[in-house]
Amino acid sequence: MAVFRARLGQLVVDCVDPGRLARFWAGLLGGRPVVRDASWAYVDPPGVPRLAFQRVPEAKAVKNRLHLDLAVEDVRRARAAAVRRGAVPVGATVSDAHGSFQVMCDPEGNEFCFVAGADG
Repeated sequence: MAVFRARLGQLVVDCVDPGRLARFWAGLLGGRPVVRDASWAYVDPPGVPRLAFQRVPEAKAVKNRLHLDLAVEDVRRARAAAVRRGAVPVGATVSDAHGSFQVMCDPEGNEFCFVAGADG
């Protein structure tokens, strides 16, 4: 019997303003934001699956069940750059013998982390 395997084509984020989030994530990860219309936008960052943004009528209400960990060289510099683009840090940077991470929220409150160090 043949083994079935799927391939991850894209990650889709429900949101209120797809164009805004496509521009935000393109600024962090690279790629060109594409706004198809008011209900759908995406970015194809180099080396990772497409991030797509789909308009939904309701705002985000609870913590994400899935979030992105973004590997960076310097968590403080990444945090500052993301804040300039509209992100919000959540708490302080956490550091230990394995490295550092900073929880962030994008402009619509979707959590992601900057991670630096041996385990990140």
